Amino acid sequence: MTKFLLSLHVLAAIIAIGPVTVAASMFPPAVRRAAPGEGDGPDPKAVTTVALLHRICRVYARIGIAVPLLGLATALAMGVLGDGWLIASIALTAVAAGTLLAFVLPRQDELLGQVSEHRSVDRRITVQLAMFTGAFNLLWATVTVLMIVRPGSTTGA
Repeated sequence: MTKFLLSLHVLAAIIAIGPVTVAASMFPPAVRRAAPGEGDGPDPKAVTTVALLHRICRVYARIGIAVPLLGLATALAMGVLGDGWLIASIALTAVAAGTLLAFVLPRQDELLGQVSEHRSVDRRITVQLAMFTGAFNLLWATVTVLMIVRPGSTTGA
């Protein structure tokens, strides 16, 4: 059962978190390309791309709740709920989810609204979005390393 749960956990992470990290990283440059220029309207194809990237982030963020749920079930089956590497991973996962929900998605909403309404894009918000997206991605990379290395584990690398 442990191998099955671990397999589901890893698959959920790849399927759910991977698209969010890629789409969120692509969003700031895409919204800059979609922004209307001097006297021009926004490029409709670029606006569609921005809307699609935002939708990917929103939908896969919802699907992503399966990752920590399956992770907790796996940890329970493995008997490692009290291990330091797991506690650190849980904390970092919570910070990553909070970053996505509180900082990344709201800024994407705001920028998508600006582009859709043919308004100029606030550069400050795109810079903030890129920064928060980078932090989100770095948190997930750290959790991934902790899941593989498992410091202090007798089976860790």
